[in-house]
Amino acid sequence: MAKKVAIIGGGIAGVTTALVLGNRGVEVTLYEKNKTLISGPPFCHLHAGGNLYREISDAQCATLLRQSIDFAKLYPQAIDKRPTVIALPKYDKQDPKELLSRLEFLQAEYAKLIESDLANRVLGEAEDYYELFSKEELLELLDAKEKSRPQSNREWLIPFAKSIDFERIKFPIIVVQEYGINLFRVGAVAGLVLEQMPNVTIRRESEVVGVQKRKQAFMVQSKEDKKSFDYLINAAGFRTGIIDQYLGIKEPRLLEFKAAYTSRWESREDFWPEVIFHGERGTPRGMGQFTPYCDGYVQLHAMTEDITLCKECLVKSSEDGSYPELSKELLEIIEYGWSKEKYIKRTKRAIDYLAHFFPKFKEAKVGSQPLYGIQQIPGDDPSRRVAEVAFPMPNYARCEIVKVSSVVDMVKEIVKDAAVAKATDELFDISRLKKLKESDITQRSKTIAQKLNYPVEMSYRCNEFSI
Repeated sequence: MAKKVAIIGGGIAGVTTALVLGNRGVEVTLYEKNKTLISGPPFCHLHAGGNLYREISDAQCATLLRQSIDFAKLYPQAIDKRPTVIALPKYDKQDPKELLSRLEFLQAEYAKLIESDLANRVLGEAEDYYELFSKEELLELLDAKEKSRPQSNREWLIPFAKSIDFERIKFPIIVVQEYGINLFRVGAVAGLVLEQMPNVTIRRESEVVGVQKRKQAFMVQSKEDKKSFDYLINAAGFRTGIIDQYLGIKEPRLLEFKAAYTSRWESREDFWPEVIFHGERGTPRGMGQFTPYCDGYVQLHAMTEDITLCKECLVKSSEDGSYPELSKELLEIIEYGWSKEKYIKRTKRAIDYLAHFFPKFKEAKVGSQPLYGIQQIPGDDPSRRVAEVAFPMPNYARCEIVKVSSVVDMVKEIVKDAAVAKATDELFDISRLKKLKESDITQRSKTIAQKLNYPVEMSYRCNEFSI
């Protein structure tokens, strides 16, 4: 049984593992290179079915559905309840009705999950998992008054209907219960609880510069000191390959730089759904993603090479190494931030891209620096969306999540390998999480946003909701 555990990396993988192990009384030391927890690649979407990704398999979509429900049950204070609209542009080759077989499959999977445990009903009733809307139904909403608290898909669609260019998209559109995740609130919740655990030590701004295996122990060298642990968890995100190399392990992996641009549309109504315009990744017509925050802030993705993607954004490890070599330019962005000139240019491109569908959005302004980071993808398939953890040597776990929702499955495997719980134990019933005060979460979320130089409005949960 692991008694002293080191976790390298304070992203979603590291902090969730620390929460569970700390709750079980394990002595945990969490090393985080940055000044705040969960400051890695941006995440904003609860992929409860993976409907953003047409290219992945039904099996991966079903896994994302189940994992997303588990994630929402663990971090309910960070879930923003608002549906997602899926729309196909007129230029897209697919017909919207071709998406129905997957939606029906996911609806049936969701029904099974509810039948197995009523606590899984976090996305509403199974029969309401998705809904189709025709052009005629949207035209009827043009004269409707926006609701201060939308209670139905129809009410959520009112601002969408008043802003969309009907000639740019195909019908029907799809509304699906894939909700939002507020990363600032996840960081706040995790930090507040971990700080209450006397057996957990959080070492912010502490970079690990070496790891050695000595008999049954791991020696972790930080810039401050060297300590011995009997179990090591590599949750270093895109730097996991560096830790592997310290231990002489070679594993293929991809690294992908990701950015989400922040805009502010001052005249936007408060309550919007998230909106996805499908497209072919990496082409001038890649997927567009419109993610609403409070007070008119909108996060934008456009999966084209001159906006969200870039030629040097995806790199793979060499045959003789575990750490893919990133370009000097990308490393400088990670270490020192974006140049204002570059992110303003790309944000304006993202605004123009989404304004193709929402003409009024042309008036939006640059909101702040982008949310950005580097995502690790194990193996050599850039379309992979489901991965959890690997155990390349005894008492060593390497976290490999691609989507945040996979973190619950990852922790289950680590707990089993570290032998800190029985298979029948309830790992995620963490009483301290449930006892947090909303005012404390809000204040900590604001503080995190301010430290990272983002608008505090992006730290709020727009549609107050408790699962």
